Amino acid sequence: MGLLSGLLGNAASAEVADVEEKLAHVLAPGETVEQAFQLVRDFLIFTNRRFIMVDKQGVTGMKAEYHSIPYRAITHFSVETAGPVDIEADLKIWVSSAPEPIVRTFKRGKTIFEVQRALATHVGI
Repeated sequence: MGLLSGLLGNAASAEVADVEEKLAHVLAPGETVEQAFQLVRDFLIFTNRRFIMVDKQGVTGMKAEYHSIPYRAITHFSVETAGPVDIEADLKIWVSSAPEPIVRTFKRGKTIFEVQRALATHVGI
């Protein structure tokens, strides 16, 4: 991902091997990263077992929340594209145990559709 793209908040594909190395302490034995996207410091990760959202927090990014969602728990998801005046698009994911969706905002671009395609593939739609 280019530095300018990252600073502008555009998501981009991340190197699977790098992400797998960074998440070695989080992944279960036999679990592998299949696809990953980076948004500035945060990550959306698709493994062979679950969907992981990494939310880096604080000035240094040393604090992080790892939100793990089994694919079977995802009931549905939607993409709200950016309009002619909007600069942001939203990805909404509904999980069976929560009444409100998880929302991630993307800058205008094609990456939101790549993430949607990965969700559709892994959720089994």
